Amino acid sequence: MPNLSFVGLLDDGWRDLVFEPFRDGISVHWLLKGGRVEPSVAILSYRPGAGVPRHRHAGLETIVVLDGTQSDENGDYPAGSVVLNPVGTEHSVWTKDGCVVLIQWDLPVIILGGAK
Repeated sequence: MPNLSFVGLLDDGWRDLVFEPFRDGISVHWLLKGGRVEPSVAILSYRPGAGVPRHRHAGLETIVVLDGTQSDENGDYPAGSVVLNPVGTEHSVWTKDGCVVLIQWDLPVIILGGAK
């Protein structure tokens, strides 16, 4: 399989992508859709007020905030932020005004509790 490249993606090229439903209030454009034991890479678009309930990371998750601000219990991450969530870390994620993130995860997260 050849490498995958996405020219201009970080320079607002994500705005031209087609998104599909992912979670309540969150849509996804898959760049590389893994499985239960394979890494995935995607662009997630959060509507204002959307979030992901408390979860534990079974593998490394890397987030690059492309637009808006994503938040968790540790702080607020505006566009340009890079967030690493190592194996075993737990948090909830939300956005007040909406955001778009580039996300890579080694393994799916384990949902622990209700929405924030």
